[in-house]
Amino acid sequence: MAKTYFGFALADSMFAGLGDTTIRRHSLTVDEVKELESSLIPCLNPSHEATIQAMRSRFGLDIQIPATPPRVALERGDSVVVMGVRGLPRLTDRHEYTEAEVAAASFAFTLYSVE
Repeated sequence: MAKTYFGFALADSMFAGLGDTTIRRHSLTVDEVKELESSLIPCLNPSHEATIQAMRSRFGLDIQIPATPPRVALERGDSVVVMGVRGLPRLTDRHEYTEAEVAAASFAFTLYSVE
């Protein structure tokens, strides 16, 4: 059964068991992500809680933070929804973003599918 993960990045290790393969990339709207939300398997790192909270406040997405992120080993037919963020500063001396920082940032959702 095909799985769809949700994370903030792709890692080469996700594709380790596949050998040579084709990956399809497709941009998603927030509404399309919301349609998938209940079936998404989160592969989020708890250390990114501030970014997850920014996603929740900006889009109303309630992707849960796993206590330990799963080790993702994609198989043919599996997908990963990646939320890319630009414009949020690195948090070095605090643990959350301001509303203004979240409002000024850009977010993009992309579906990567293994064919």
